This record gives sequence, C-alpha cells and structure tokens, in this order.
Amino acid sequence: MLMPRQPVPALRVPTLAHGDFDLATDAAPNFTLVVFYRGLHCPICFKYLLELGRLEPEFGKRGVKVMVLSSDARERAQAMADKLNAPGLRMGYDLTLTQAREWGLYVSTSRGKTSIGIEEPALFSEPGLFIVRPDGTLYYGAVQTMPFARPHFDELLAALDFALEKNYPARGEYVGAV
Repeated sequence: MLMPRQPVPALRVPTLAHGDFDLATDAAPNFTLVVFYRGLHCPICFKYLLELGRLEPEFGKRGVKVMVLSSDARERAQAMADKLNAPGLRMGYDLTLTQAREWGLYVSTSRGKTSIGIEEPALFSEPGLFIVRPDGTLYYGAVQTMPFARPHFDELLAALDFALEKNYPARGEYVGAV
C-alpha cells in the first residue's frame, strides 16, 4: 500500500504525443495528477477522461501537470486519444501490470466484449488516481476495484485550491500501533 508523505514507485512510460514520461524528472510546480484508466474498452473511462480533458487547463493554472495512462498498447491508446480529441492530455501507454500492482491498482481478467463492443484485454488494471508532490511523495490516492464511483475532477480542483492556500499536509501518514 502506498503511504502519504512517502515516495511513490517509479513511473516511466511512453506517451502518444509528449515523449517519454518519467515522474521522477517531470515534476510540476505544485503536483502531478496521475490518472490510471482501464483502457479503450471502458466507456466509463472515456467519459471520465473527457471531463479531465475539459478541465486540464484548470489544473495547469494551479501548477498541476496531468498524466493519464493505461496498460493498453500504443494502438489502443491512440484510438482512445482520437475519440477524446483532447490534445492537451498527456496519454501514456504500455503500463505493465507489475507497475500497476506497485501502485496498488487492482487487476481484472477479461469478460469479453464490453457494452461498446470492444474486447477487454486478457488482463488489465482497474482505475486509480494519485496526486504526487514535486519531491515524488504521495499527497492523495484513490483506487477502485470497479470502473465506477471515481473522484470528481471539479471536486479535486476545489480541494487543490484549499490545499495550496492553506498549505494543507497529506493525511493518512500514521503507521504506528492503533
């Protein structure tokens, strides 16, 4: 399990249009928002990323870089990017399932074609969202076992405004006896 105020795992993946992404060398002024999505087969991911694409400039105004990625290969990631038509979103691909597990993501098996008629990969990671400080430590994390009930980006923006204004620390860091 990832712990707030502790370093997150290394994260290096290729992106479709923004070169290779390396979290360790791509620090944002305030935070990096890392959004793991299920893949092209997921209609809920499409709607979720569409909203993120709309709000991505707002994150940028707050000194937050955005990175979205999945375990899809380049071709499927490109198909998702084409559907989204959000050129400002950095879209990574080829996330290994080992990397996904290092980040605490759940892994699912294929159930065949989804409601939009796209075949699920044999194995793929479920969604997760992380906010990482420039020093590589975890500020916020959320993982899901299902494609639905994810953090809302407009609420995250409001939370980031509060955190930046009040210098609010990452919470959930206690690991001692209870």
